[in-house]
Amino acid sequence: MVYRELGKTGLKVSEIGLGGEWLERHNYEETKAVIDTCEDEGINILDCWMSEPNVRTNIGKAIKQRRNRWIIQGHIGSTWQNGQYVRTRDMKYVVPAFEDLLTRLQTEYIDLGMIHFVDEAAEFERIMNSDFIEYVRKLKEEGTIGHIGMSTHNPFVAKTAVESGESEMLLFSVNPAFDILPGSEDLNDMFADRYDEKLNGIAPERAELYRICEERGVGITVMKGYGGGRLFNADASPFGVALTPIQCLHYALTRPAVSSVMVGYDTPEQVYAACAYETASEAEKDYASMLAAAPQHAFSKGQCTYCGHCAPCPAGIDIAMVNKLYDLAAMQPAVPATIKAHYKQLRKTASACVGCGGCEKRCPFGVKVVKKMEQAKQLLG
Repeated sequence: MVYRELGKTGLKVSEIGLGGEWLERHNYEETKAVIDTCEDEGINILDCWMSEPNVRTNIGKAIKQRRNRWIIQGHIGSTWQNGQYVRTRDMKYVVPAFEDLLTRLQTEYIDLGMIHFVDEAAEFERIMNSDFIEYVRKLKEEGTIGHIGMSTHNPFVAKTAVESGESEMLLFSVNPAFDILPGSEDLNDMFADRYDEKLNGIAPERAELYRICEERGVGITVMKGYGGGRLFNADASPFGVALTPIQCLHYALTRPAVSSVMVGYDTPEQVYAACAYETASEAEKDYASMLAAAPQHAFSKGQCTYCGHCAPCPAGIDIAMVNKLYDLAAMQPAVPATIKAHYKQLRKTASACVGCGGCEKRCPFGVKVVKKMEQAKQLLG
């Protein structure tokens, strides 16, 4: 298992994680089997947004003896009322629901206290001027939560949260289908039967969010990396082609700032299938060829997705990383010192490019890599 820094939190998380939602439909023995398999495979981060009491209890029992090896994303604002899940900012429900989470998980702290499910700009503003955020801040001051995070599907809200400085990390929906969609406050837009035929390539607001998070050290954990399984079926996929779990995982993990993908599991076999990513070949990870040649919504030519298809470079340049740093720097009025420092720490910079063009022949998106290397050399030194 590969572990990545989660932004500036100081936490190192497995790049394949455990999204607990599917465990709601399982008993304790089945839940424990999945969690034990995750531990055996090296998974160390768990997202628990669910408010249903039994699933919280089952997870708590399963990790009781090994709590310290788990990094838990626990949600604040996810409550259980009259036998059903309710998202709320009403403190008479919020406080007991979070205390219930601690009790049922049999822990005194949550590593990542998540402001639960904020997709509307107006709601974010209300939260930032309410007793809800005061409660979250108090939990952090007391050490009951280690870091403040937020879950959202809306890139505009996510960007606002990052720029506010309040959210130290994000739980955000990332997959190639969602990435082509403009930001919206309506979650149903993501699961529409059809997308606007003019859509292709990553929506600018989503690309900007990833770059801002990378720049500011705000780590991203990913939800809906498989698009609810829709991407595995050519008829259901907006691209008209089927992707594999490994291709979906590779897409998410090549976005700037992404640290881990929270995958939902019903069985230990599904854990093994996701963790097969760690030993997959480059051909198995190749989502780029599929997206570039897709019959619908094929990704735009000339847009680098950091897929790594350009490798190997005879000069030893990590082309995808150079492009990522260049894109991050180019969106700023002045190049941040942190980006220059990261660039200079690369084993080989763009200055080593000999202009052979082999990378351009391999790029599925027709990126003018040699030109990009020259631009990076001029901008970053």
